[in-house]
Amino acid sequence: MNEKTDEQLLSAFATVLRRERQKAGLSQEELAYRAGKSMRYVSLLESCRHQPSLATLRGLCDGLGIKMSVLILALEAELKIGTASGPAVQT
Repeated sequence: MNEKTDEQLLSAFATVLRRERQKAGLSQEELAYRAGKSMRYVSLLESCRHQPSLATLRGLCDGLGIKMSVLILALEAELKIGTASGPAVQT
């Protein structure tokens, strides 16, 4: 099994969340409203500074209009991309 560091996982999640939000044509503010979170919280998630709970993941996916499985599959794909070109870590 290929282990990923928490930092790599958070970075990949941030990338996927930002990409899915932009694909949906939503601002951070609009996604936050739809997910029942603050804009600051969404910003923290997209900048790798916070780790979401499962309930938050569900709310974000509802706000994005996607299933949780879509987000998880995109996260797994992003982790593979990060492995191919080195760690996907933003500074």
